Amino acid sequence: MNQISTRDRTTADAGDARKPESSAPPPAQSIPAKPARRKRSVLRPILMLGGIAVVIVGCGYVWLTGGRYISTDDAYVQAAETNATTDVSGLVSEVLVHEGQHVTAGQVLFHLGEHHFQIMLDGAKAKLAQTAETLNASKEDYQRMLKDVDTAQAQVQQDQADFGRYASLIHSGGVTRAEYDDAHFKLMADQSRLESLQEQAKTQLAKLGGDITTPVDQLPDYLSAQADVAEAQRQLDHTIVRAPFNGIVTNVENLQRGQYLTASAAAFGIVSTDDVFVTAQFKETQLTNVRTGQDVTIAVDAYPGAKWTGKVESISPASGSQFSLLPAENSSGNWVKVVQRIPMRVQITGGPKDLVLRAGMSVEVSVDTHHERHLSDLW
Repeated sequence: MNQISTRDRTTADAGDARKPESSAPPPAQSIPAKPARRKRSVLRPILMLGGIAVVIVGCGYVWLTGGRYISTDDAYVQAAETNATTDVSGLVSEVLVHEGQHVTAGQVLFHLGEHHFQIMLDGAKAKLAQTAETLNASKEDYQRMLKDVDTAQAQVQQDQADFGRYASLIHSGGVTRAEYDDAHFKLMADQSRLESLQEQAKTQLAKLGGDITTPVDQLPDYLSAQADVAEAQRQLDHTIVRAPFNGIVTNVENLQRGQYLTASAAAFGIVSTDDVFVTAQFKETQLTNVRTGQDVTIAVDAYPGAKWTGKVESISPASGSQFSLLPAENSSGNWVKVVQRIPMRVQITGGPKDLVLRAGMSVEVSVDTHHERHLSDLW
C-alpha cells in the first residue's frame, strides 16, 4: 500500500520541475560603461592619425637633414710603391737592407759588381783622349794640305807659263815637238794633282766641322766619344741602387748576394711611408654633390675607435669598369643597367701618429658634402 508506482513518481518529478524555485536570488543586471567605451572610440583614430603624422614628420626630418654625408666601406688604404731595380745587368755584390727596414730617399739598397763597368768607363775615356788627339792632328794635316795646295798651284802656274812659251816657239822651230808635248803633259798632271789636293783639303775641313777654328771639344767626333764616356759613367753609377723615396722594403729575400740581376728585373719592393692615401669606390649616384677639397672622415677596420681626417683629392674621370680587361658591352641585346662605381682618391691630412696605416687596409670613409636638402627638391 505504501509503494508508489513508477508512473506517479514520474508525474510528481515533472510537476516539481515546472515549479520555479522561489528561494534562488534573481540575477544581477549589468550596467554598460557607456562613457569609457565612447572615450576609447575617440582616442583610437586620434592615436592612429597621430602615429602616422609622427612617422611622416620623422621621415621628412630625416630626409631634410640627410644627404649631407655620403659614406662607403668599399675603400682601402693605398700607398706609392715600386720595385727596386736598375737598368744595367750584373752580379749582386752586396745587399745593405733587410726585410721590413725603413729606408730614406737616396739610401743605398744594394750594389752590383763594378769591375766590368769600370773597365768600360776607362776604355771610353781613353777613346775620348785619342779622339781629341786625332782631331788636333787633323787640324795640323789640314794646314799642311793648304800649303801643299799653294805649292801645287804655283807649280801649275809655272807649267802654264812654260807651256805657253813652248807653244809660241814650236812653229818657229825653237823647240821640238817632244818638248812641247812634255810641257803639255806636265801641265795636265800638275793640274790634276792640284785638284786632288784641293779635294783632300775640303774633306779634311768637313771632318773638322767646316771651320778650322772650331774648338776640338765642339766637334762631332769628340762629342760622340764624350757621350760614350757619359754612358759608361751612367752604367757604373747605376750599379749602386738607391731608394727613390722614404718607405719600407719588402720581399728582400728575393735578392741574394752573387745573384745575376738582369736589367729592369725587380729585386724587391718598396712601399712609401709618405705618399699614403685612400681610394674609395663610391656609387655614381652618391657623387652628385661631391667636390674636391671637401672634408673626409676615415675609420680603419684594424683600429676600432680611431679616426683619420682627409680631403677629397680627386675623382676619377671614368668608372672602374672602363679600365677592366673586358669592359661591359652595352650595345648587346642583354644589357642590364648597373650602378657604376667611380674611384675617388682621398688625401690623408691627420690622424693618430702611433698607428701605422698599411697599404691594403680596409677603411670606411664619410664625405661631408655640406649639401642641405629643401622641399623644392621634390619638384
